[in-house]
Amino acid sequence: MITLRKITLDNRRAIFNLEVEDHQQSYVASNLSSVASCYVLLTNGSRPFPLAIYADEEPVGFVMIIHGDTGYELPSIVDDSYCIMRLMIDKKFQNRGYGREAMTEILKFIRTFPAGPATYCWIPYEADNVHAKRLYESFGFQGNGEFTDGEPITVLKL
Repeated sequence: MITLRKITLDNRRAIFNLEVEDHQQSYVASNLSSVASCYVLLTNGSRPFPLAIYADEEPVGFVMIIHGDTGYELPSIVDDSYCIMRLMIDKKFQNRGYGREAMTEILKFIRTFPAGPATYCWIPYEADNVHAKRLYESFGFQGNGEFTDGEPITVLKL
């Protein structure tokens, strides 16, 4: 069973050591860099949610959700949205359905509106990351023609 958990002093190293396949590294920043970005975003008024993805008691991935400014070029819907800025499943745990299960849990979490109400959820992604695009589309995300820092975004009405 997939669950989302806070990153703690006890699990932080395990989360920082998770990594994607070599050919996927251009798609996502390291988890350590992402957690550091969350600190910077928090101190500048955004509401980041860095969360560990667990399969039972095993850390298998990481997600970075943001409400507000992401530190990047923002789409028109940003004031009324959450952003899934980073999502990764460790290379040892890919192709087991964990990404799909994690997206289900991520959307459940977002729909609790932990930083306040919103109408949309959006995700930036590398245009050539067809696996990610298919995953997002299977949950109802659709492109709206906007880009952030050269990456297309896909949007879901919550």
